[in-house]
Formats: sequence, structure tokens, C-alpha cells
Amino acid sequence: MTVNNIDVEKTLDQVKTLIAEEKDLSPALKSSLEVLLLLVKILANRFGLNSKNSSKPPSADPNRPKEPKHKSERSPGGQKGRNGNTLQPVSDPDEIEILLVDRNSLPEGRYRHVGYEARQVIDLDISSVVTEYRAQALEDEQGHRHVAPFPPGVNRSAQYGFGVKVHAVYMSQYQLIPYNRVGDHFMEQLQIPVSPGSIYNFNLEAYDALETFDQWVKKRLSSSQLLHADETGINIDGKRNWLHSASNSDFTYFYPHPKRGSEALDEIGILGQFQGILCHDHWKPYYQYGCSHALCNAHHLRELERAWEQDKQQWASQMSLLLEEINKATLDAGGHLEAKEADAYRKRYRDLLEEAEKECPPPNESQRNGRRGRLARSKARNLLERLRHFEDDVLRFMVENDVPFSNNQAENDLRMTKVQQKISGCFRSWDGARMFCRIRSYLSTCRKQGVSASTALRRLFEGKSPQFMLPK
Repeated sequence: MTVNNIDVEKTLDQVKTLIAEEKDLSPALKSSLEVLLLLVKILANRFGLNSKNSSKPPSADPNRPKEPKHKSERSPGGQKGRNGNTLQPVSDPDEIEILLVDRNSLPEGRYRHVGYEARQVIDLDISSVVTEYRAQALEDEQGHRHVAPFPPGVNRSAQYGFGVKVHAVYMSQYQLIPYNRVGDHFMEQLQIPVSPGSIYNFNLEAYDALETFDQWVKKRLSSSQLLHADETGINIDGKRNWLHSASNSDFTYFYPHPKRGSEALDEIGILGQFQGILCHDHWKPYYQYGCSHALCNAHHLRELERAWEQDKQQWASQMSLLLEEINKATLDAGGHLEAKEADAYRKRYRDLLEEAEKECPPPNESQRNGRRGRLARSKARNLLERLRHFEDDVLRFMVENDVPFSNNQAENDLRMTKVQQKISGCFRSWDGARMFCRIRSYLSTCRKQGVSASTALRRLFEGKSPQFMLPK
């Protein structure tokens, strides 16, 4: 590795040689220098971590180069035969304005009306709508008063309607706009005063209304055939906590918890009944559940890249190429390989790991020096042992239909929660975190089911369930 034109590994080797040759160093000083060299190596390795060889996001890559676009032979603009999205006129315009010909500008002669040429301007008119309900009051001969009933939910002299609530929750929970800016939008665009406290109450109302959905979606996920699980750190009231995700192509569930491991997973209550295939990144608590497992090979590729770049492990580079080759062959075959071809790839996989044993051997047991337990391994060695011990889970994608190569479904579902943390920095309270997770679970699920966020929220505040939740 090179840092500021300095070959770190070569320099460290030279220093180690000098220390070994120095006979007058005390054992304590020699040990201290060896520890310092180890720390230098660890810190230097961190300089080489990026989105391709670690879990760092691409945005964290320093001065990441943009790949140049290849010059196309096509001309600029839309190509012939494409299905464009050009704005089209509507059949029933809201307003029609007739433009008459100024006959004084025409040459002398007789003219007759033959029709119109039409052009439409599609615009936006943002305005508030105030509906006043006037309930008739009647009084009988005895002075008893009889008043017509108001519509359900209309119980104050002045209150916000469903449209305001839907719009506020959509902007704060779906578009992740802070409460104060949502209030500014309502005041400046619609002349409706909406305080941050009201927006909080709208979100709380949505949260309470989604209690049935919360139980419904957990049952659907626990009974599904394939499930993606992941977790990410979140900041709640200035403290480190965890946001857990369980999802697939149809449903999404988020849940905040102080713990990352089995205590949180048990409290969520999805994996305890799950009997399908669980795709994850080898977080050990997932293995306490008695289902089949599929490991994320996108994580393996990044770890193999690190082992090759920083530890110079030749086997890691070869394994990376092999996994990508198997993935391509699986996709070309329609989702899974036939037994003969799968066995051939499995043999190559095992042979490569056997060769890796020579290049990356386990620690020498003779150097135990009385220490108990498992001797420390390098990152490359840990990766090698994982690939060997969990072979079936690593390669499950090539023999099981619908099992993906990676856990990208979970990572994609979690992405917007990371955006929320970048925008707001943290959740101020656990109530806010729980509201966000439940509402985002609902909106993400609706989106996967083909229901827009606005429609989903409108039905929620009207007390109606989306069509996909209704019994068939």
C-alpha cells in the first residue's frame, strides 16, 4: 500500500529488520515498538478502504473518479421507435378559452368558420379549500332542539381535513422534509397555518391507525418463502441504536431497538416463525433461527477485494472472479443451475479454498503460550474459513430458484432511512423513531404493491385498507 508516495509495507519491513538487528534494545522497548508498528499497519490499511473493498458507501470514497462515458454513435435526443413520455393533451380540459381572429387584420373578402386549432397549457393552481358544514337546527313546540348530524370526524368548529394530513405526513415521512419546512410550505403556498406540533399529531394519528397493518405485514413476512434481513445504526436522542429491517419484493418492515442481536430479533417476532430462506450478511444472531440461510455475496466480493489489495492474497482475487462467473452462469440459466453444472462449480470452489489453505494458513497452535480459546485470525483467514464452513449458504443462489446473489433488497429498503439520518442527524425521541419506522414500512409495502404514497395515506386517514390487504 502507498500513502503519500510512501510504500507502507516496504517501510514497515525495513523497520522490523532494523529492530531485529538491534541487539541492545530491552525486551519491553522491543515489544512496545512491535505494537506501534502493528497500529501503524492497521491505520494505514484503513486509508485503503473504499466502497469496493468494505462496507463504506460510495459517497465516502475520497476523490472518487467518475467513469467516462463512451461516445455513442447515436444522435442526441430520442431514437426512432422508442416509446416516449411526451406530455399529451387531455380530453377534458378544466377551462377553455376561445381565441377569435381579428377580422380587421385580414384581407377583404368573405370568410366562414371551419373549426379550431387547439393547444393546451397544463399548469398548477395551489390553493386551500374550506368547506363549512351548516347543520340545520329545528325546535319543536316544547323547545327541544334538533340538529342535523355532522359528517363522521367533523367535531370541531375548525379543523384540518384529510388532504392537509395526507400532505403533511407525505412530506415529513416520505419526502423526509423537516417539520418546520413543512409548516413553511403550508403557510407560503396555501396560507394554512400548520405548526410542528400539528404535524407531529398527524404522524401519530397515522402511526396509531397502522397498528393493524403492523401485525398483518409481520405475518406475511414470517410466512414467506424468501426474506431479506439487515440492520443499520441510527441515532436516537444522541445515542447509538439500531434499525432492523425484514423485507422481500412484496413487503417491508422496519423496527428500532437499542440492541442489534437476538434480543431485538425476538422482540420483533418475525424470524421465530419463519421457515423459508433467510438472506443476510452473516450476522451470527440470524443463525439461531431454524430456517435455511443464504449469505450476501456482495459482501464477500468486497471482503475478497480487501484481502487481495491489502493482504496480497492471490486466492481472494481468483475466488472473486469465480463467484462472479457462477452468478453470470446462474442468471443465463434462468435462475438456477442444473446439478451437473452446479457440481462442477462446487468442485472448483472447494479446490480453490484448498489452495488458499497454503497461502493463508491458520495460526500456529505451538504459539499458544498457555492462552485458551480460539487463536486470533487475520481478516483474510476469517473470510476463508467462513467461505469453507458455510459453503451451502454461500452458493445457495446457484441451486435455489429466487434466491439472489446478494442481500441488495434489504440494503435498498434501508437506504432511505440512512438518508433521513443524513438530513435530520438523529431522531429526537423513541416515539419519533417508531412512527417513522411504522409509516415507512407501510409506504414501502404499498409502493411494492403498486399503490402510490399519496393514495395509501389518503386511504389510511379515511379508515380504509389498501386493496392488497383485503381478504380475497
